Amino acid sequence: MVTGRGFASISAGLSLVLLVACQEQPPASSGAPAVLEPSKAGPDLSRLIQPPASARDRVSTEVAIIRPLEQVVTVPGEVMPDLRRMAKVTSRIEGAVARLHVKLGDRVRTGQPLVAIESLRLDELVQEYLVTKAQRDVAENSLHRTEKLRAEEIVPDRRLIEERGRYLESKARFQHVREKLLHMGLTEGELRALEHGSHLDGHLATLRAPLDGIIVAQHIVLGQGVAAGETLLEIMDTSRLWIMANVPIEAARAFPERLIGRIVPKSGRAVEAPLTYLAPDADEKTRTVRVRFEAENLTGELKPHEYVDVQVRLPDKPALAIPSSAITLVEQQRGVFVEQEHGYGFVPVQIGREANGWSEIVHGLAPGDRVVTHGVFDLKNVLLRDAVTGQGEG
Repeated sequence: MVTGRGFASISAGLSLVLLVACQEQPPASSGAPAVLEPSKAGPDLSRLIQPPASARDRVSTEVAIIRPLEQVVTVPGEVMPDLRRMAKVTSRIEGAVARLHVKLGDRVRTGQPLVAIESLRLDELVQEYLVTKAQRDVAENSLHRTEKLRAEEIVPDRRLIEERGRYLESKARFQHVREKLLHMGLTEGELRALEHGSHLDGHLATLRAPLDGIIVAQHIVLGQGVAAGETLLEIMDTSRLWIMANVPIEAARAFPERLIGRIVPKSGRAVEAPLTYLAPDADEKTRTVRVRFEAENLTGELKPHEYVDVQVRLPDKPALAIPSSAITLVEQQRGVFVEQEHGYGFVPVQIGREANGWSEIVHGLAPGDRVVTHGVFDLKNVLLRDAVTGQGEG
């Protein structure tokens, strides 16, 4: 008779046997073929390859050597007006715009009439000018007469001194009013005409162009009232412009004397411009140095406030260099194919400066290494094809 404890032992033993049996049986097949995960391994970049027979004649090599390599620094720049060739035409007297001789966009020459200002204050100064001139003339004649009388000892020295004082005082007042009229735009010829009895045309003060250039801003219209010191027009001479740029400190230190930069606009031909200013300090945020080039712009191709590229060639510096045509990209790695004893191997490289079809090799090659310059595409195809077909493994 099996007791309760014995029955429990037999049940436990049967459960263990069934568990072991299930583990030993293979899993049932569903009848569908197994799906293999594609290999994520890329091509073996370290192995040597051979060019296909059809491409062997196209493969050529060149030795990596130390050679002078041109250093070209390219930075963004902005075209700015030459501040020495800009002018703001301001009213020198309160009044109203009576005549406008020019308009926005007109090209003007130095001395050309621009604006005529009608002003009662000008009329007052003209009258004061004529009065002080008459007083000066009277005082001058009186002084000459007294000098003759003193020479004949008819009058005392005190009389001569008094006459000379009155003459100098009247002359100073006349000169002061004269300078005011000249400052307001009257010319020497107009003042001489006033002295001979002529009158200004309706009390008009004419403002003239202080330099050659183009009217780039117009702030007035006919009949508008203006105050003394108010800007009426702006003139800009664009025949010579500034190009401002910020260059890295290291590049600025390498600038040679009499540096010539190359200014490349977004559209249009490039122009050469000498360096005329190198800031003595660096920007505390960007750690760059402010520089200025001055470019002739006789044809008007450069426009103030446009953005350009500024290219600066620094003194050539020796470096390990190879033709840029040897460099290719495989599996997101930049490198070259190097000729070895039994084939060609792909070598990753780090590129530095690039100029005139040559590239500096910072890391990856040594002088004397022979790199493939023609047929690179054919070797790259072989390397990638073998990775897909599985050739070259083992």
